[in-house]
Amino acid sequence: MRVPSKAVNLYLVGFMGVGKTAVGRALAQQLDLEFLDSDREIEIQQHRQIKEIFETCGEATFRNMEREFIANGHPPTGCVVACGGGLIIPPGMLDFVRTKGVVVCLFADPETIIKRTATNDKRPLLNGGNPEERVRKLYAERMPIYNKVRTAISTDNQSIREIVRRLEAIYHRESRDFQLRTS
Repeated sequence: MRVPSKAVNLYLVGFMGVGKTAVGRALAQQLDLEFLDSDREIEIQQHRQIKEIFETCGEATFRNMEREFIANGHPPTGCVVACGGGLIIPPGMLDFVRTKGVVVCLFADPETIIKRTATNDKRPLLNGGNPEERVRKLYAERMPIYNKVRTAISTDNQSIREIVRRLEAIYHRESRDFQLRTS
């Protein structure tokens, strides 16, 4: 179903490897909205990979870049944005993202995430040491924040098509609510 170009933005949040990019891309196509991946957009803006930003500038600087991306780095309407796994973790960021549009958290069991991220060396927070242990530790640390997102969908054992179908219904309902709250 096509939505108007002034459509409320949808922000997909959640831990790394839950499928935000794959699902977001498919949903944006379904809704005829622009798809953006916050990590990729920051890489384009900074002319370097996230891994390099972490190594040379540190995580705090990267989190500031994420905040700037949410504040000013993308169109205010008409987008599905796949957010980096840590984007809503800093204090106040979840509330800030909520002022920009609909926020939905995708989640999966740690075992699923470990399988999905095992061969990806572009995830700086998993570099060095035991990646499985790191996933479990970060997951436990971040879940209290992810649990504050009003709407969540599990991506375990579901096809992208099934998740997109559920997200589309959620988006239409919550974008109406967002417009009522902000008008």
